[in-house]
Amino acid sequence: MKIKNSAPNDKTTRLTKLERSQIVLPNNLKDISIGLLLGDLYAQKQTKNSNAMFRFEQGLVHKDYLFHLYELFKSYSGQAPKISKRLPNNLTGVIYTRVTFFTYALPCLTEIHALFYVNGKKRLPPNIVELLTSLGLCYWICDDGGFNNVQGSLILNTQSFTKEEVELLAKTLNGKWDLNCTINKKGPHFVIRIPSKSLPILQNLLKDIIPPMMKRVGHKVMAPYGGHDWRPTPPQQRVRATTIVLKHDPALRGVYKSPIYGIK
Repeated sequence: MKIKNSAPNDKTTRLTKLERSQIVLPNNLKDISIGLLLGDLYAQKQTKNSNAMFRFEQGLVHKDYLFHLYELFKSYSGQAPKISKRLPNNLTGVIYTRVTFFTYALPCLTEIHALFYVNGKKRLPPNIVELLTSLGLCYWICDDGGFNNVQGSLILNTQSFTKEEVELLAKTLNGKWDLNCTINKKGPHFVIRIPSKSLPILQNLLKDIIPPMMKRVGHKVMAPYGGHDWRPTPPQQRVRATTIVLKHDPALRGVYKSPIYGIK
């Protein structure tokens, strides 16, 4: 069923119960949803017995990526993304700007919600090895991937999962794509490290499906497909290059601190 999208300033389009029941999520969006739920995507239900909706949110610096996600899911959303400000950070007092949009509450999304949530608490689906595809991996990396310039490795920020769940994720990545992942402790939590020697495998998997805005110079994971030979950057050269970029364009400061473009 095709849903009519509302204009940015329109009120949310109302759907009948019958219309909601007829909406189906295609396989590509199911795969993407799985990857995003491993990252920043939040699936929520207003009540225990209601259908689930997706909440997409990114900082303003990643608005292009957020609008890309909206283009994918706009047939399931009644309103275009909105820009708003968060409450001041408790520690720094800084007020951050965010871009968000919500989907409708739909039975097809409730099915995916049930995979990741038990009694309102998020968990890793035990059958993640069957659910995670290369397309899902691509969007998981877009959401939660960080590049370690020193080691030339990719870090997947899995701090929201238990150690056992992170171990299962690493086992899935190694078993399906032979990525030689290891688990590293980061504070009280655990993250997944994909070593530099495995990046050619990852690049081959993602080169035709990664969102266009993620191919820009600075996303080092995909650098070889942007016309650059990849290699770890020497520390002195890396600091100098980053300083030069930030001097000429201070707005990129947030980009270089982001999970997508560089290690925190």
